[in-house]
Amino acid sequence: MIKFEAMTFGSRPIYLLLFALLVLSCSSPSQETKEPTQEKQYANPDPVIMAYYVPERNFEPAEIPVEKLTHIIFSFTKVIDGEMKFRNPENFGPKLEALVAQKDRNPDLKVMIACGGWGADGFSDMALTEESRSKFIASARDFIEKYSLDGMDMDWEYPGISGAGTMARPEDKGNFTALMKGLREMLDSFDQPKVLTFASAGWKRYFDFVEMDEVMKYADFTNVMTYDQVSGNSIYTGHHTPLGLMKSVDYQGTPFQSNMDSLFQAGGIQDSDPRSAEKIVDFLIERGVDPNQIVIGSAFYGRVWGGVPPENNGLFQLSERMHIGWMAYHRIRADYEQDSKFERFWDENAQAPYLYNADDSLFVSYDDTVSVALKTQYTMEKGLGGIMFWELGNDTKESGSLLDAIYKTANK
Repeated sequence: MIKFEAMTFGSRPIYLLLFALLVLSCSSPSQETKEPTQEKQYANPDPVIMAYYVPERNFEPAEIPVEKLTHIIFSFTKVIDGEMKFRNPENFGPKLEALVAQKDRNPDLKVMIACGGWGADGFSDMALTEESRSKFIASARDFIEKYSLDGMDMDWEYPGISGAGTMARPEDKGNFTALMKGLREMLDSFDQPKVLTFASAGWKRYFDFVEMDEVMKYADFTNVMTYDQVSGNSIYTGHHTPLGLMKSVDYQGTPFQSNMDSLFQAGGIQDSDPRSAEKIVDFLIERGVDPNQIVIGSAFYGRVWGGVPPENNGLFQLSERMHIGWMAYHRIRADYEQDSKFERFWDENAQAPYLYNADDSLFVSYDDTVSVALKTQYTMEKGLGGIMFWELGNDTKESGSLLDAIYKTANK
């Protein structure tokens, strides 16, 4: 059975009150009871909180709530002529310097640089030979030294698989391992410890092209992109960043699941169960990855389908179109959560919210303050490394933000 609970945003104060009561229920009893308190024991009580940050005109480094972060990853450098470089160093360089200066407000903050991103090419060529890898690694060292950084994040999308037309070779699998080994050795040559992470996909096929047992010897964390689980190209509605383990049997009879079953039978996917954070985490742990090295992702953006029929309140239906492929959370909060035509629903299996507007036939999949808090708690209970998100500038600048919910959960 699929369990859904509805709540209209016309009664938003009630929603906030319920969330506040949930947080309060996790706090220790008042001293007036004079009874011994017992804190909940977590497998990892100190999860990392990693923010990917894209510099924006209206969100300067001085405005970033760095006190609530353990790591911030400036995005992106690219592979240019075989080296790690900014495309526009005159613009991005001063921004990165300003971000590093924020360590005055949080001396424990790790400021890192990401290389790559969706559609970024040059990785397969750069990693192809020992000579080409050495060239890139030397440039990365110069870059980290120049800006006094604490580490780097490799965002190759994807070794062995072409993403948005990027070059991919069978040799990428071993070459990625060699690249990560070289980067680890380079980072270890600094006097101060440096962090090495890499962004990995939230679906199983990716890991057929990565030697995880070897790569994880060199990486501190893998940042698993547990978002875009239903892509911006999909005509079927669904959860694009769910936490909970979902089974195909729970969604039989929906157009979405019929499509998943067809893809599985055709060999296009490895199983017909919907993707989720819990699903890929269990898969990685079964493959021997240390849970403490796994960081799951939260989406500070959503996507909106149009022409969605009202069955199941729009969830797992065949839409007429992708209405908005990328919508920042601050816009969802301002434009949709405040609009009484949008009703909020909760999928208990997916541990994920969604919105449906029956008048305009619009369906929204996204993360909200409840779902990111649950993701954070899950990492603590499971003993994972922590949580990351793409990307900080999409959050609301108001109080009660997504980052606020993550931070409060991690520190309760």
